[in-house]
Amino acid sequence: MRDGREADKGKARPAEDRGPGPSFPGAFGCPCETKSLSNITVLCYETRMLSKELVAASTVPLVLSILERGESYGFALMAGIKELSGGKIEWTEGMLYPVLHWMEKEGMIESEWREGDSGRRRKYYRLHHQGRKALAREKKQWMTVHTTLTKLWKIKPRLT
Repeated sequence: MRDGREADKGKARPAEDRGPGPSFPGAFGCPCETKSLSNITVLCYETRMLSKELVAASTVPLVLSILERGESYGFALMAGIKELSGGKIEWTEGMLYPVLHWMEKEGMIESEWREGDSGRRRKYYRLHHQGRKALAREKKQWMTVHTTLTKLWKIKPRLT
């Protein structure tokens, strides 16, 4: 027999059950009614970060685009995308490295182990000619999605 807590998974808990930590409207910049440090809800996470599905769908074109600028290693790719996205896209090693291995197997990228500036051995990735072709396809597809959403949402693009 399950206890009552398992049945209530995913449901909002009353304020007295949220645990220690500040609880006040708009905590952490979220549009939610209340938050506490011990129980930040998914809604808060989603307003700051992209959904897992969108991150997954965009990983290959983002990696290809970064490598189009020049070779890089895993940690630098993760830090670079976090900076470029203003912290809204955060890749983990467990997410990025399987994608890099798949892209290498598909012939989109090549890799080489060598010593970095710090003296540490790193696996550097660079774009392969198949990756350039894949990037051209990805750009067309993502621009189609962008253009369609822009029309649907009646947004005028800003040139920056």
